[in-house]
Amino acid sequence: MTLNLEDYFRNTFEDKLLVKMPEREDDHLTPATRLLEKRREMAEVEQALGAQKEEFQMKMESLQQRREELERKEHQLKESLLKFDKFLKENDSKRARAVKKSQDERELRKAKEKDIDRLKDEIDELAKERDRYQKKLERNSIYQKYMEKVQETSDEFSEIREIIARYDTLVATHLDLLERDQANQDAIEKEKAKLMKFTEEKNNEILYYNNQLAQLQTRLDQAQSRAVKWESKWTHIQNTAAKKTLLLGRIKIATHNLFQLVNKHLKQQTTTVPLENTALQLEKIQMFIQDLTQITTEIKRAEAATHGTNLLPA
Repeated sequence: MTLNLEDYFRNTFEDKLLVKMPEREDDHLTPATRLLEKRREMAEVEQALGAQKEEFQMKMESLQQRREELERKEHQLKESLLKFDKFLKENDSKRARAVKKSQDERELRKAKEKDIDRLKDEIDELAKERDRYQKKLERNSIYQKYMEKVQETSDEFSEIREIIARYDTLVATHLDLLERDQANQDAIEKEKAKLMKFTEEKNNEILYYNNQLAQLQTRLDQAQSRAVKWESKWTHIQNTAAKKTLLLGRIKIATHNLFQLVNKHLKQQTTTVPLENTALQLEKIQMFIQDLTQITTEIKRAEAATHGTNLLPA
């Protein structure tokens, strides 16, 4: 519908609105006349456009009325279809309910038949169980007779249930004693395990301390060996020190005697240098020897020069 309206609108504007005005000779007209002519043409075009708009509006209203009529008929048709579809669905639902009801009744009948078969089987099992209990009762009737004879011959029990109660008491006492014995056995096992663990720990401690004692004994032996070695070295050091000390004393005495000779030669007092200052005495002796060596060298040089002069020809 939209496409048809667009085609109609386009054809209308192309064929009717765009009206060509007759060609005129505008060369002799003034600009004002031309303007008025253009305005007149525009008015005619607007008038034609208005007429076309009115015609288009009338056609659009007619089309709108036809559309509404079609929509109303379509709505009525849809309602009729919905009612018919509802009618069909109701018929299908009634038929499905009837089929389901029939199927449920058949299933219920089958379930009841299964229940009847199951109950028959249970009745058979119960009858068999009743027979087993009847036979067991017949077999155990001898115990009943035995209990009655015990009750008749015993003055301690006046009724059979007292015998049964005594038996239950003895069984309970026996079970209690068994539990106590088991508890005592468990406690003994735990104590044995603790004793074994304690013994093992103490044996490990003894072994550890024995290892430490052996290590300490080894260290003691090594220390004693090193002590003997160091005592030997200390004795050697003491002997060497004694020899060194004796040698040092001799050196000091010799140095002092030599120092006194030097002082005596130099005619100096011995109090200028302390008696125990051997190093200073040696320095004085060294200086004296250096001076004496220098003097000797100069004398030898002078003698050599004198001999050289005497050997020259006259």
